[in-house]
Amino acid sequence: MSTPARITVSTLVNKPVAHVWNCWTGPAHIMQWNAASDDWHCPKASNDLRTGGKFSSTMAARDGSFSFDFEGVYDDVQMHKRLAYTMSDGRTCEILFTQEAGGTRVTESFDAETMNSVEMQQAGWQAILDRFKAYAEAQG
Repeated sequence: MSTPARITVSTLVNKPVAHVWNCWTGPAHIMQWNAASDDWHCPKASNDLRTGGKFSSTMAARDGSFSFDFEGVYDDVQMHKRLAYTMSDGRTCEILFTQEAGGTRVTESFDAETMNSVEMQQAGWQAILDRFKAYAEAQG
């Protein structure tokens, strides 16, 4: 069995870390930004933000043609600093929140899956992260 590729995406959000953390972890917020493109949306999200807690978000095509749940369990929660989790398929992800240049750098590193190319996965996760940045910066 080979080790899966590790993919990293990152963005700088021009807001303080506490604001960025709240936008990232609050289910009502997640439903506003968690999609890779305008023809998708996130109609449902839940988040038990603690080590051992579960999270889930439903990703759905706006035309109703397809949907799936993205879910996992937190391995580590360090408020305003780090989230680490294991997805339902056994892959892992780490998200770091770092104060930088008057804002917050959000860096996600995750195990690639084998159904889609590394490039496609990186582009998709980066698109979601870019939507997150736009959403978080637009919030008070």
